[in-house]
Amino acid sequence: MIGGMALHYQHLAERVLSQRELQPNLYGSIDFEAVPYRLTVDARDESTLPGWLAKREPILQDARVLELISTATMLGDVVADPYAALEPQYGTKTLVSMLKQACSEGVDAVPGAPPELRAFIAAMEATPEWVDMELVEEGARLMRPGAAFLAPFATRGAFLATFTNTYAALPMALTGALSGKRAARRINETSNFFTVTTLPGALERYGLGFEAAAMVRLMHSMVRFHALTRPGAWDSEVYGIPIPQVDQMPAGLLNMYVIALGALRKGKTNFSRRERAMLEIGRYRCFLLGLPEELLPTSAEDIVQVFHARAATLRAGFDDATCGALVRSTMEAYLRPEETWFDRAADSVERSWSKFTFVRAFVNGDRGKGAAMGVHLTNTDVAKVAATAPFILGRFALVEGASRVPVIQNPVDDYTIRMIHKRLKTYGNPEFTTDAKTYARASA
Repeated sequence: MIGGMALHYQHLAERVLSQRELQPNLYGSIDFEAVPYRLTVDARDESTLPGWLAKREPILQDARVLELISTATMLGDVVADPYAALEPQYGTKTLVSMLKQACSEGVDAVPGAPPELRAFIAAMEATPEWVDMELVEEGARLMRPGAAFLAPFATRGAFLATFTNTYAALPMALTGALSGKRAARRINETSNFFTVTTLPGALERYGLGFEAAAMVRLMHSMVRFHALTRPGAWDSEVYGIPIPQVDQMPAGLLNMYVIALGALRKGKTNFSRRERAMLEIGRYRCFLLGLPEELLPTSAEDIVQVFHARAATLRAGFDDATCGALVRSTMEAYLRPEETWFDRAADSVERSWSKFTFVRAFVNGDRGKGAAMGVHLTNTDVAKVAATAPFILGRFALVEGASRVPVIQNPVDDYTIRMIHKRLKTYGNPEFTTDAKTYARASA
């Protein structure tokens, strides 16, 4: 645990401390036993856990979960970070090219593959014993209807939630990546990643999802590298580690958190076979992204606990220069590939759904609070959602229901896969890169 001896997560603590030895040029000056300002366990400090969602006091009295969150707050990526640190030697384009070739052809196919690349790929290939790939494939099939018919209308709204806290949002603000066209690119890349991983076989060793996960990891590690090596760019005493694993967990398991929360509210303690399959793909996808198993619970109670603990220990903070600017640029981003009347109409509907999703899910329906954060849900937006809901939700319900009928399951799945490919074309070709020239300086 940060600031003391590890009692419950010794292996995770050792992994955190190993960063200094593995990458001294990045982490040599960071005190891993110090508590960064972003992390608070003082009940007098305001956190990001809203009172309407859960009580904070019981969480602050749970030493085990506090140790987990505080330790993971200082964990970057012990295999991707050293590879990203080769950027001055190889250049970004070469690192990306070598990684893509290693994913598609194997690391031995890369001429002069550096040991850091070999270690990176080997870590991703080391599938844990707990992974059931048959269950992963089943989970992918179950998640395809949502990826095809719901995600396009909710991803921007969920993306906004990552910008409502100064301490978690700063790495993205630092890169300058969420301004103008770069904002649209990041949103579409996020949509692309979560969508492509639901395709059949995508998460197998040579699948598209495997490569996409590797590229996302490299992008995050490049952000860490430039943030930690540029003078005055990052204050670890305030923010800890750029893009720590604890901040990646919510996105990776968000759907299971919603399912787990609903199950607990109904008094259920066990997941159904369908829910376990969706959890399996979520956990394996998170493994490929570099998250430690300690942050990937298997029970509904533990999933909710780790989500709430992360929020309960993250100091509240919303400043307009960081969060407000990110929210505005995200809402203003035009995500469609063209500007035909259909694209314009689709963009308008999607934008309204994103506002509605954000306000309903993340500020408990409080329009005023949403507006204060830069998300202005108007009556016109609500009317658009109401007018299109029968089609959007109805089509999803129809396809999802039909996918459960054995005699028509395969043709329904084929139809869903075709829709996913259409979505991927709309999202465009992901780059999963970060341009160091756009980086700004950060101040505490």
